[in-house]
Amino acid sequence: MATRDVPNWLKTTLELGPVLLFFVAYFFLKDEVYVVGGTEYTGFVAVTAAFIPLILVCTGILWALTGKISAMQIFTAVLVTIFGGLSVWLNDERFFKIKPTLIYLLFAAILGFGLWVQGRSYLSMILSEAMPLTEEGWIVLTRRMVWLFLALAAANELVWRLLSTDVWVTFKTFDMPVAIFVFLFAQVGVMKRHALPEDGKADDQA
Repeated sequence: MATRDVPNWLKTTLELGPVLLFFVAYFFLKDEVYVVGGTEYTGFVAVTAAFIPLILVCTGILWALTGKISAMQIFTAVLVTIFGGLSVWLNDERFFKIKPTLIYLLFAAILGFGLWVQGRSYLSMILSEAMPLTEEGWIVLTRRMVWLFLALAAANELVWRLLSTDVWVTFKTFDMPVAIFVFLFAQVGVMKRHALPEDGKADDQA
């Protein structure tokens, strides 16, 4: 299928809309209890049940409009379906809360494997066209990304295990994206120092 461009606002709405709707719906329905087939479900589990088809539909629409979908979007949709489904099926919200931990640990493991086993940056394979950097620059940036993902995984575990569900929902919806944005902004210096010249080739070393 040929790739197509769509307006940025539409792409952003389809990517972030389900997460924001989850946040809003949770705080409206968190104190509600729903009885289905004689089993009581909290508002969190009910919202999770609605979130699964919503993110699948939005991902499908994005794919239909653009003709492409990233591996990360597919992976996220699969984990939402698996762990969200387990939360609903077993009536246990913990499965959905652990999902971000597994996502970040897997990202860290993949990038770490490339760095320390193969000596290469898998990140450059994805982003090199959009952000041309020297090989050294990609190694530095990828190493820092590994530590970022490990820190986010640890933070998610601490928040959902030690704090309330209200705090976790807010943390997942807003704090984590802000932390990633701040991290990326802090890497501007590395990107400038290791940017390739306009011809896309590193300068020869004397």
